[in-house]
Amino acid sequence: MAEGSNGRRRFSDKWGKHELDVLAVLSSAFPQWLTSRQIAQRVKAYADSYGELADQAAKAAFAKQFQRDRAKLAAMGIAIESRQPEYSSKSEGQDFASYRLQLGDEPRLRIQFKREDLPVLAAANYLARSVSITSQQNQQEQQEQQVRKQSRSTPRVPQVPVPGLGLDSIAPGLGTQSIPDRLVKEVEQRRFTATVETDGEEIHVAYTDSNDLATFVLEHPGAVIVSPQEAVDSFKRRLNAAIQFQQCDDSSRTDPIPVSEYEPAEVPEQDDEPEGHKTVSPPYQTGSEVDRRLRLMLFLSAHLGEEFPLDQLAERFVGKPKDESDRKRGITVIKKDVERLTTVSDDGEMAGSQFFDFDWTLLEEQGIVCATNSLGLERLAGISPQYLSLLTASVSYLAHSPVMPEDSRVQAEDLYKRLHAQMKPGDSAWLSLTGYELEPNCYAAVKEAITSGQLLDMEYTDGAGRTRRKLVAPAKIYVDEGVYYAAVWNGVKPEDVSTDYDFPEPQPESPHNGRKKKHPEWQTLRLARIGHIEVVQPTHPIEIPDVPLSELREWNLDNGTPAEFTTDTVGRSFIRDLPYATVEPWDKGEKVHLLVCSDSWFVAFCIAHARHIVAVGPETLRTMMIARAKHELSIYEGE
Repeated sequence: MAEGSNGRRRFSDKWGKHELDVLAVLSSAFPQWLTSRQIAQRVKAYADSYGELADQAAKAAFAKQFQRDRAKLAAMGIAIESRQPEYSSKSEGQDFASYRLQLGDEPRLRIQFKREDLPVLAAANYLARSVSITSQQNQQEQQEQQVRKQSRSTPRVPQVPVPGLGLDSIAPGLGTQSIPDRLVKEVEQRRFTATVETDGEEIHVAYTDSNDLATFVLEHPGAVIVSPQEAVDSFKRRLNAAIQFQQCDDSSRTDPIPVSEYEPAEVPEQDDEPEGHKTVSPPYQTGSEVDRRLRLMLFLSAHLGEEFPLDQLAERFVGKPKDESDRKRGITVIKKDVERLTTVSDDGEMAGSQFFDFDWTLLEEQGIVCATNSLGLERLAGISPQYLSLLTASVSYLAHSPVMPEDSRVQAEDLYKRLHAQMKPGDSAWLSLTGYELEPNCYAAVKEAITSGQLLDMEYTDGAGRTRRKLVAPAKIYVDEGVYYAAVWNGVKPEDVSTDYDFPEPQPESPHNGRKKKHPEWQTLRLARIGHIEVVQPTHPIEIPDVPLSELREWNLDNGTPAEFTTDTVGRSFIRDLPYATVEPWDKGEKVHLLVCSDSWFVAFCIAHARHIVAVGPETLRTMMIARAKHELSIYEGE
C-alpha cells in the first residue's frame, strides 16, 4: 500500500471489501438520509466501479453490490435502514431508496463489566444474538407483506432490536471468549424462533421444528404463539389433525419389540419445518478481519482520547498469547488494524474509512494507541435498551439452565442482578430453548451433593400428599416425560453420620399395588416435590450400588397408564424419543405401546405429532386430546 500526500495509508479493497467504507460514509452523514447515488459517489470503491450510475447496467450492479455489503454489516450487528423517497417512481427501473444507520430512538447504554463476567457475557450474547437475528427475520417478513399493501413512500424500518457489536466497545475481549460446546450445539439445533405469550409475558422460544414448538406450547397451559404467522398456521394444522384421532385398542398382532431394537423397513422424509421460514445460521464469534476491526473500531470510538498499549489491545481483540512470539504477532496484527482504520483514497479525498486521527508519535515510540475524531461512530458504542433486555434474559436463562456449565452459573446469577438493576420496570424480555426447562429450585443442591459425595436430609411430598423426612444418598438426576427426578439410595445408617446428627425415624412406604421392588433400598423422587433440604457430611465415603436407569423408571410406573398410538407410515423419527416404548408394524405404519407416567405429557406429545398419528388409546386419553385440541383451536379462531 502506498503513502498518500498527507502521510496516511491509501484505500485498498483487498483488506476489507467495502463494508467499513460504507459504514463511515453513513456515520458521518447521520442523521441525514443518503440516496443510492450519493452513496455511490462518496464510497470510492463504488465510484470507481459504477461512476455516476448513469445507465441501467451501472444501477443494477451497484444495487447488487450495496445490498450484499449491507447484509454483511447487518450480520455483524450494524443495521442500515431504508425508505423510499417521495420523488421516486416505478418507471425509474431501479429502487433509488435513501439509507442511514439504524440507531434507534434511545441512546445506547454503557455498562461496566468485570473481567470475570466475560465468559458468561459472551455465552449470553451468543444466545441473545441467535434469537434476535431469527426474530428480526420473522418481523421483517411480516413487514414486507404489509409494505406491499401500502404506499412505496412508506419508510421500511425494522422494529426488532438489532444485536449490535457495540457490546464489544464496553466489554473488550468479548470476541476472544470461547462459547460452551453444549450451548452451541443446542442453539444450532434450534434454528427457528417464535414469540410465545404465557402468563402475560412474551417469551422468545428457540425451537427445532414445528413439532418441537407445539410440544412447548402444549406443555405450558395458556401459552399462545404470537409470531411468526407460519408457526401459528403450523400449530393449527396439528390441532385440526388431533381432532380427527381415531380410537386405538391395546391389541397386538405380533410381539412388540423395544424401540431401540426396532429397524423399520423404510425411512420417510423428515417431518416438516415451518413453511416459508428460513434457516438462520448462528452468529459468528471471533469472525473475520473485518469483524475484528469493527470491534476495535467501536471500542476506540467509545474511548476517544484514552491511551491503550498495543499488547493490551492485542490480548483483547486477538486473544491471550501463548508465548512471546505469539504476543509479538498479536501486536503486529493490531498495529496493522490501526493503520487500516486511517486510510484515505488515492487522490487524498476521504474514501469513507478515515475513522480516526491517531497520535502517531506516541504509537511509534511507545506502542500506545490514542484515537480521536471518530466520525460519529461513538453512536454505535454500547447497547440499546431493547437489546439489554434480551441480553439480561439470556443471562438469567443461563444461570438456571442445565445447558450452561455449573461452575459458570454463580457468575451468571451475579451478572443478572447487575444487569437487571439497569432495566426499567416492564422492560423484561424472556427466552427459552425447547427441551431445556429451568431446573427446580433444589436442583443445584442435589447435583452438588451427588458430585461431592454428600448426603441430603430432605422433606418431600409423597404420592398421597403426605410430607415425609429422610436421610438419603442422592445418586442420579434424570428427566422423564419432561419431569426432573432424583434417584436416591435409602441405605444410609446412623453410623454413617456424626453422633450429633438427629437421624430421622424410619417411616413406612406406601404400598406399590402388590408389586415388590427389585431393589427396595432405592427410591425415585420428583424434584418439584422436594421441600426443605439440608446437606449432611458423612463420616466416611458412602458406597452406592449402581442400578440401570431403566429399572429406576419402573418405580414411577406403579400407577402408570398403558397407552398406544398408531402412525401413518413406518420409521417416524419421533418414535425414537420414546426409549422405553415397544413397537410393531401396523397396517401402513406402526403401533407403539408404552406406559405413561403423566397423562398431560402424553396428550401434548400426541397432539404435537398429530399430523402423523392416526389413532390413540385408551379412550379416556383420546377424549382428553380432542378436548384439548378444540380448546386450543378456539383461542386462535376467536382472535
